[in-house]
Amino acid sequence: MAKSPKFYVVWEGVETGVYSSWAECKLNIQNYPNAKYKSFKTFEEAKEAYAMGFFGYQKHKKTAPSQFTSEGIEWKSIAVDAASSGNPGKMEYRGVVTKTKKTLFHMGPFPNGTNNIGEFLALVHGLAFLKDKKSDIPIYTDSKIAMSWIRQKKCKTKLQPNSKNVKLFELIKRAEQWLVKNNFNNPILKWETRRWGEIPADFGRK
Repeated sequence: MAKSPKFYVVWEGVETGVYSSWAECKLNIQNYPNAKYKSFKTFEEAKEAYAMGFFGYQKHKKTAPSQFTSEGIEWKSIAVDAASSGNPGKMEYRGVVTKTKKTLFHMGPFPNGTNNIGEFLALVHGLAFLKDKKSDIPIYTDSKIAMSWIRQKKCKTKLQPNSKNVKLFELIKRAEQWLVKNNFNNPILKWETRRWGEIPADFGRK
């Protein structure tokens, strides 16, 4: 009797993604330090697990895997996120198409930054990007702090400027000025990680 086909998720490897054969999966994990991968019975399960990110999947698979659903997501949107190695530490941020995860912009890494600063800059960059495109589609973030700073038009970080983060504070100043000078109609939506898994722009480093 023929075996049912399996689908393989590679969260960390040579090339990440969802693969339909073990041979493809193996090529992307063999000899790769700390590769993260898993097999699934259906493509839909694999696709959802990949979207969650490795740690998101690990965190929720035992507690409530059936709770993850795409219901309620505004797919015609973009999503932004940031990652920081240390606090402060090297920080980068990016914006992607929510549905396809296609990268729209990617900035950094910047030395001596924080994740909150990155989330704030990512949101402003996303808003400016959409305004330039004359688009009023929503923008997703998983950071309540960044949403609050946008409302206040101020990056209220406690991080102090120093010789290492001069460029970063220049970007913060430009972002704050952009918020003061520009209006936008794009809804800023909170990405519901508990319902939907990791935000599509996630860097997978949690």
